[in-house]
Amino acid sequence: MSKIVIIGNGIAGVTAARHIRKSSNDSITIVSSETEHFFSRTALMYIFMGHMKFENTKPYEDWFWKKNKIDLVYDHVNAVETQNNTLICRSGKKITFDTLILATGSQPNKFGWPGQDLQCVQGLYSYQDLQLMEQNSKGIKKAVIVGGGLIGIEMAEMLLSRNIEVTFLVREKEFWSNVLPMQEAKLISDHVRSHHVDLRLETELLNIQDNGEGKVKGIVTSKNESIECQLVGLTVGVSPSISFLKDSGIKINRGVLVNELMQTNIANVYAIGDCVERTYELSGRRNIEQVWYTGRMMGEVVAQTICGSPTKYEPGPWFNSAKFLDIEYQTYGNVSPQLKANESEFYWEHSGKKKAMHFIWDTSSQVFIGINSFGIRLRHEKFDAWLRAKQSISYVLEHLAEANFDPEFFRRHEPEIIQAFEKQFPHLLSLSLK
Repeated sequence: MSKIVIIGNGIAGVTAARHIRKSSNDSITIVSSETEHFFSRTALMYIFMGHMKFENTKPYEDWFWKKNKIDLVYDHVNAVETQNNTLICRSGKKITFDTLILATGSQPNKFGWPGQDLQCVQGLYSYQDLQLMEQNSKGIKKAVIVGGGLIGIEMAEMLLSRNIEVTFLVREKEFWSNVLPMQEAKLISDHVRSHHVDLRLETELLNIQDNGEGKVKGIVTSKNESIECQLVGLTVGVSPSISFLKDSGIKINRGVLVNELMQTNIANVYAIGDCVERTYELSGRRNIEQVWYTGRMMGEVVAQTICGSPTKYEPGPWFNSAKFLDIEYQTYGNVSPQLKANESEFYWEHSGKKKAMHFIWDTSSQVFIGINSFGIRLRHEKFDAWLRAKQSISYVLEHLAEANFDPEFFRRHEPEIIQAFEKQFPHLLSLSLK
């Protein structure tokens, strides 16, 4: 019987363990120092806001692991010795393996700002970060968040729920305009301000000031502005958590380097999830993708490979979803911040400023490339099928209503969207709207 050890109990590692157990009686051990049991990381903000309790974020009961013969070790791995297949843990414990799966996730970025190691300066990624935020936010009045991404907007919503004033420093011209086209980025900037957030665009952190007792007193911006605060949230992205692999013999760059089977340069060592950097290209996808569903997919395919059915990681067209306060966001395919030379676009925005759609297609072939949707829920299976089939932009518009996933009695906007498209591109679409 082979001994399989997984470092990390997030969605990637746990998915791998579950799928291996479905096909194998091999020994499975999961090692993690974050929590004793797997929980839904995307629910951290809802615990803080009082919508859920931690125990409600665990998808499986505590007895699930013993029943399925998956051993859990609550410890931190300090080093991996690939020459003798051994993990060295913080406790001094040594764990041997026949097959190792690295699923170590990410950690918040820090860029060497003066004062970044003061008390009440933190990121938001782990359960420990949530506990720290509970402590750091007690009795405070003002917070500054640095970095205009998805984690930052979550942290802002969390703090606002406790009536803490929030100043948001974003270095781009509009919120998340390094990812979103300018139309959507401006819509979100305006929406953030409507929630009484002090949004400072084209503004960066210069340093964090000490109150004389090792805690935050305030910050100074790149525009030489001083802002009083008692908490600083650093949400300027995350990086693969791989520093403990430096002397392991496992090849790393920004992440753990893997092939199409999620295999490292060491034959019996695999890597999945946020810590992975692919050495091969996938059309429309980055080589490091730190989102929940890619970790789950990687966990499934590596389990198939380890259980004797080698399976390549082929996730298909890019997609993602998030929330900007109360505006839901979905993206399918590829919508770049700036329109490319071979691309055409159609942008529709509702008069209420909380709903929008942005369509991108190839100018010469008319093949649909991608869509951003705000405030209108779309069916993933429809857009995945249309992108794989390389449907035309006309086809997508004509069948747009089929992709609507909003609940019954929600207002529908497809006729309005199609009419606006027809007006702008009469040569591409001609429908008889009923």
